[in-house]
Amino acid sequence: MWSCEQVIGASLDVTEVAALYRASTLADRRPVEDTGRFTTMLAGAGLVVTARDGDGRLIGIARSLTDGTYATYLSDLAVDVAWQGKGVGRDLVRATRQAAPKAKLILLAAPAAVDYYPHIGFERHHSAWTLVGAPTG
Repeated sequence: MWSCEQVIGASLDVTEVAALYRASTLADRRPVEDTGRFTTMLAGAGLVVTARDGDGRLIGIARSLTDGTYATYLSDLAVDVAWQGKGVGRDLVRATRQAAPKAKLILLAAPAAVDYYPHIGFERHHSAWTLVGAPTG
């Protein structure tokens, strides 16, 4: 069993969260080795929900940016591979929505998770755009 709780991102142990990102494979696409940048990512998130098992071990996290009323960008959803497929991700999304119930929940799926999100109620949006990297020119 596990429990989900909204927390302050800056209060989390960065080493523990980085270990979770590695255990979930999200570390492949996040700067977990750059401790300063990763710490700033956690501290700057306006909405963070964690999932912990019965022993208090971090098994999942949902890290979001939100205005609380119109848009919530779920930038990271990480669940330890050993806990995937058991409902932890669904509970993290549910707790995120409960924290900002009027806001639309928006995310960009990791390539391996594209088929997961429709399963938990997300709809594909065909007009999303990103600018990657530093500005040029």
